[in-house]
This record gives sequence, C-alpha cells and structure tokens, in this order.
Amino acid sequence: MTDDHTHVQEFFTARAADWDSRFPDDGPAYRAAVAELGLRPGDRVLDAGCGTGRALPALRGAVGPAGAVLGADLTPAMLQAAVRAGRDAHGLLLLADVARLPVRTHSLDAVFGAGLISHLPEPDVNLRELARVVRPGGLLALFHPIGRAALAARQGRQITPDDLRAEPNLRPLLSGSGWRMKSYVDEDTRFLALAVRES
Repeated sequence: MTDDHTHVQEFFTARAADWDSRFPDDGPAYRAAVAELGLRPGDRVLDAGCGTGRALPALRGAVGPAGAVLGADLTPAMLQAAVRAGRDAHGLLLLADVARLPVRTHSLDAVFGAGLISHLPEPDVNLRELARVVRPGGLLALFHPIGRAALAARQGRQITPDDLRAEPNLRPLLSGSGWRMKSYVDEDTRFLALAVRES
C-alpha cells in the first residue's frame, strides 16, 4: 500500500465511529444528488469511496430490487460503520481501492463518488479506472453536500487555484480520463459535477 493510501486510511479510520453524527443533516443532499444521476430500475451502480454508506439507501431506492448497488471503500472502519448503521442491507460492501476495482469492464451504469476526488492519490489514473467499469454512455457523479467555498471555510482554509474540483481543472481532468462533463454546480449547499462515459 502506498503512503497516500495509508494516509487516507488513517484519516478516515480516526473519524469513522462518529462520521455520521458529525454530519447528521446531509441525507437530503445525498438523495437529491442521486436523483440527478437519473438511475432506472435494474441499473447497476457503484458508490466509490462509500465511507459509511450514506448514499446506499438512495441508490437502492433508485435502482430497485432488480438493480445492483456496490459500495467500495479502502478503510475497513468506514465499512464497519456502514454495517453498524444497517446500510449493508442496501448494497454489497467491498473493501477495495478505486485504483483497482474488482469489477468487470463496462459492467456498471453509473458511479457515485461523494467527497471522493480530493482523496484520490492519482486522480487521472483513478478516474480512468472508474471509466473502465462503466459502460459507454454511463454516468459519474462527483458530489459533496456543501460547495468548495463552504467546505474551505469549515476547514479554515482558502480555496487555491489548483483545487481539482474547480471547473477549469476538473473538466480537462475528466476529459483526459474517459469522461465528458455534462453539468457542474458549485454553490454553498452542494457541489455536483456530472460526467458521461465516452465511448
């Protein structure tokens, strides 16, 4: 495991037990972001970097009982918190790195990634791996329940020009990784970039 992966695991392991209680009001934002994916009954979707699985109930609701919901995370403690919260009832949880997903090529209809992009050690490589598992025309949602400015203020920092989530940075990153940006929203109450898997 690389130092970047170890750092991510340590960061989230230390926060897993109280993660949901720190952000108790995010549920509606997750449901709204999942709705914008336009999933249909029977679709197959991955929550990449699923953490405690907060998106899994909404994803299951969107794809229905005939669909498939996977939640992949690198941190065992986060997956254990998802199980304690009962969210494993909504999807199959995988201890997996988004850089090497145990998922067949072109087997998914969509990927949902909440707070994912800023924790990817090699964003271009990792986004290409997400593109590998999604069928051409499938969708990627990069989401955060608050926008970049609000998140920076919460963390006591300034937004810098090299922020990966800034549209001028994210659009070419996606396009070089097999995705075409479809829409981009960055406001205080949410961040949501939707991209389509190129053929």
